Amino acid sequence: MRLFVALDIDEAIRERIRRFVNELRALAPNVRWVSPESLHITLKFIGEQPESQVSAIEATLAKVSAPSMRISFSGCGFFPNAKSSRVFWIGVEAGAELVQLAKQIEEALGPLGIEKEKRGFSPHLTLARAGGGSGAPGRQKGDRPNQSFAAVQKRLAGIPSPEFGRMTAREFFLYRSQLSSQGSRYTKIAGLALSAQEA
Repeated sequence: MRLFVALDIDEAIRERIRRFVNELRALAPNVRWVSPESLHITLKFIGEQPESQVSAIEATLAKVSAPSMRISFSGCGFFPNAKSSRVFWIGVEAGAELVQLAKQIEEALGPLGIEKEKRGFSPHLTLARAGGGSGAPGRQKGDRPNQSFAAVQKRLAGIPSPEFGRMTAREFFLYRSQLSSQGSRYTKIAGLALSAQEA
């Protein structure tokens, strides 16, 4: 069972992103666009786990204590950079609380034998991937200059930086990811509440 931990996003923000993507999709027909329905902010990729481990992971996540937090979605860019674009993303801005939440989740899952991330936490929403490349922000071995998003970049240069709105995150989720020929399908296994105090 392939698992990860993430924040969901409000429907109003999702709808604004859907309209933004619909305007750009035809400019990059050869990349894999992420379905707006499946957008989320990944806090921790857990990976393959036996079904018997799920309840222990859920119980561990339930002990994580963090405040609810304001998150805004604006701007966009490319990983690892515009010239060697492999991933097209939307920016996520939040206070230190978001980084702290990701760190707490990382620390809590360590004793269960779940490997720690080798790179720093970089919150973003992935909109599209070129080829079969990784969604990781940092430079990868196969990265090289390409034209995958050239027409998208040209269009973006002529419009104001996009704003998608703000929301308050009041819970985070343990998700299951199932791969298929139509892309990944995400199912919420458990919702974990953040405390009511707003950041």
